[in-house]
Amino acid sequence: MVKRLSLLCLVLLALSASLPLSAAVPLRPQIDVTNYIIHAEIDPAASRLTATVTVNFQTLDDLNVLVFGLNNGLQVTRVIDGTGKVLTTERVAADSTLRVLPASPIARNTATAYTFEYSGPLTLDSSPVDGIKLAAIADPVSILLYAGRWFPIALPGLFTDRFTAETHITVPAGERVVGSGFTGQKTTGNKTEYTFNWSKPGFPGTIVAGKFVEPYSPPGIPNVRVFTTEAHKTQAKDFASTVVKEFEFFSSTFGPAESGKLDVVELPGDAVSAAWGPEVVAIRPDRGNARLFANTIAHQWWGSQISPATLNDAWITNGMSRYAELLNLEDSAGKTALQAAVTDISAGALAYDTDPLSTLGRQDPFSPQFQSMTLEKGAMVFHMLRWEMGDDVFLKFVRALLTQFADKPVRLADLQKVAEAESHLELTAFFSQWVNGTGAPAFANKYTVLRLGNNKGFRTIGSVTQDLDLFSMPVELRIETEGKTEIRRVDLSGNESQFIIETFGRPRKITIDPDNWLLKSTPDLAVRVAVLRGQQAVAQGDLIGAIGEYQKALDANKASALANYRLGEIFMMQKNYQSAANTFRDALRGDGDPKWVEVWSHIELGRIFDITGQRERAVNEYRLAVQTNDNTQGAVNEARALMQKPYKQEKAD
Repeated sequence: MVKRLSLLCLVLLALSASLPLSAAVPLRPQIDVTNYIIHAEIDPAASRLTATVTVNFQTLDDLNVLVFGLNNGLQVTRVIDGTGKVLTTERVAADSTLRVLPASPIARNTATAYTFEYSGPLTLDSSPVDGIKLAAIADPVSILLYAGRWFPIALPGLFTDRFTAETHITVPAGERVVGSGFTGQKTTGNKTEYTFNWSKPGFPGTIVAGKFVEPYSPPGIPNVRVFTTEAHKTQAKDFASTVVKEFEFFSSTFGPAESGKLDVVELPGDAVSAAWGPEVVAIRPDRGNARLFANTIAHQWWGSQISPATLNDAWITNGMSRYAELLNLEDSAGKTALQAAVTDISAGALAYDTDPLSTLGRQDPFSPQFQSMTLEKGAMVFHMLRWEMGDDVFLKFVRALLTQFADKPVRLADLQKVAEAESHLELTAFFSQWVNGTGAPAFANKYTVLRLGNNKGFRTIGSVTQDLDLFSMPVELRIETEGKTEIRRVDLSGNESQFIIETFGRPRKITIDPDNWLLKSTPDLAVRVAVLRGQQAVAQGDLIGAIGEYQKALDANKASALANYRLGEIFMMQKNYQSAANTFRDALRGDGDPKWVEVWSHIELGRIFDITGQRERAVNEYRLAVQTNDNTQGAVNEARALMQKPYKQEKAD
């Protein structure tokens, strides 16, 4: 279970120097960290980090105890205040924090500095988030991600408390180090010290070091460098090509990034899929697809250039990074690809839509609800804003937001003010519904068609209904007639809104929001939501919960190919091969959505036959997989390989 940053504050009966160090993580910031000076040494042979860190900060309240996040693998030798006094500390492993008791209470608005000395091993077991590797010292790649708390972070303040940093990282000679604001390196004996200096308030707290080969830069583009190990150097050229295209697209869309330099660096295969810092894009080679690159690069603007004022505002930067990913997809693959992606994003937006976006600061930032809502629903908020404003005004709005809040935090009120100024729209109802509220409308329509005299065509009188009383937004109607298809935009307000449309041809069908501009509840989306919740249950190890969610999807649509396929995966995990085979066959007989289910169902059936000693039947399934010509996630390549060598289920499976 994910470790949670406690949101329950202990009742303080007396504000005195005797305040217990075990006070919980505060609900609001205690201090504003302005600068770090970090000297750290990485020892891959011992999986050990040794560091001395000076934290410069200003108090925001009168304080008797300060709470810092610090990785559980690090043992603090001492903490010294600005006068040289050694301070009392207490380690609280349950929430990966360190409590520091000042020599005397610190008054509000006092500028001071603490120096932390510590060392210890960094491994998956010490991570502040169970099961997610955010900081680890290892051979050939060591990662020190900002969220891994490898240096003291004032809580709460993760990705909200902006700071500058001067960082010195010492590694064994021959290793390379990637970070924000590289200024130089020097080798002394068998060690090399890399120096970084990031002077703009931001989040320059991600360092990746390792046995990287000479970095690759595309010809004539020295501002992009790709750092890989020997094992993955053949991917460097493709990664660089993708990054250059996407970085140029975002620069033309949002305006220049804070820095024109971008270092792409390899993450270990058991780490998070991607991470970012100013000038840094860290990615797992096995996850290095164009969409993940786009999302990670977009954080140079949405996260680095501007950041959320509080975790209640995290949907702004997380959501816009996700939507930037979709804008790039639209640019490279067209509007059809965008619409398909929006369908998937909508499922994520509704999967945990029980709390408003504006209250998610109460959730663990690594929980499925926080991640799903801030990324997916946040992206849909921007998608719908684009629909309300129009493309040109929307781009003016996002550029204005980036310009006005460069190197600053941004709140919902700030965003609304800029949006209204650029669009000349009154958007209180919009943000009330989508940010301060929950739920999505379920649309329906009813209409009557009248023939006009003198061969003038037809008049359609109807209404659009939905179930949210305060809903107010424009919606698009597509009218398919005996002649050409007509598009109309109708302003909706309340539970029922009237429309009158005249067309030359007789209307055959009217579709509400055909291009998926609005977040809405539909039967198909209900199936996708249940499947998504099932997948997230699997990720958390709750197979019974996952089966329940997949069954909900099948109750809504027995022909759901995706729900059957996911259920088959569960049976495979449980080694219930007969049930797995039955559900994969049901997936093949299903509705064909998404298309990739067909090829992978044949592969899974082939694996089942291999496991049960039926090689001829297995090869036939692999042959059918190849014949689909669908290489989604390397499916055809996998099928061809399995035709040559039977599948063996490893214990790790």
